Amino acid sequence: MTEAYGWVPEGVDITVPDASRVYDYALGGVHNFAVDREFWHRAESAFPTAGLVARANRAFLGRAVRWLAEAGVRQFLDIGSGIPTLGNVHEVAQEANPAARVMYVDIDPIAVQQSRSLLSGNPYARVIEGDLRDPERILYHPDVLQLLDFAEPVAVLTVAVLHFVPDSADPAGIMKRLADTMVSGSYLVVSHLGPDVTPEGRELQERARQLYERTPTPVVIRSPDEVAGLIGAEFEIVAPGVVSATDWHPDPDEADDPPQPTALVAVARKR
Repeated sequence: MTEAYGWVPEGVDITVPDASRVYDYALGGVHNFAVDREFWHRAESAFPTAGLVARANRAFLGRAVRWLAEAGVRQFLDIGSGIPTLGNVHEVAQEANPAARVMYVDIDPIAVQQSRSLLSGNPYARVIEGDLRDPERILYHPDVLQLLDFAEPVAVLTVAVLHFVPDSADPAGIMKRLADTMVSGSYLVVSHLGPDVTPEGRELQERARQLYERTPTPVVIRSPDEVAGLIGAEFEIVAPGVVSATDWHPDPDEADDPPQPTALVAVARKR
């Protein structure tokens, strides 16, 4: 099946929807298949604001990276980075500081391959295949250790990925294992799917969540307090706290964007 697509790595199953490819399509990307597009249309039909949530999440990522770069952060570890699209982390970070170093990590071979192609010739940005649920294999990967210096502050980005980690996989423990490698002054960036604020919205959101139950990556919806709990006591959540993506340091030209309460985000500093 993959022979018709020269950019698809061997062994990738394109007959079932994949979270990174679905998200790529939601953001206007082209590295997705009919099964991903069909799934997204069904999810958007069930939960009509899903597209706005995806775009709000992506916009937050750009603002958070810019904020961190302006705060002096020079190293970024983006876990669950997805398929490259507009406003990639290295583009934002290196615009602020050309020497900023960015390590991308994703479980999807297509995301890794496309990132590798995009980063060709960039000495300060790399990509590896890895799984957030196995943080040590990421943190001690030779490419990661060659690019990043964990004796200095690092911003670890877990954007739109933790809601794919079930409670049974101990997401709080995973975040603690990441935190243990980070020095004081490091940062953690989180975005996570949260509950809608109205009964009608929660009903629609539940329909979309049930769709994800039929994929390899079911979604877990967590409250702001639960998201804060995943971040852990090792970190101090910076203002304005765990909030909607549209409420985290919005740009003036985004002031009219409709609020997206289901896109919960936070940036936290290691104590």
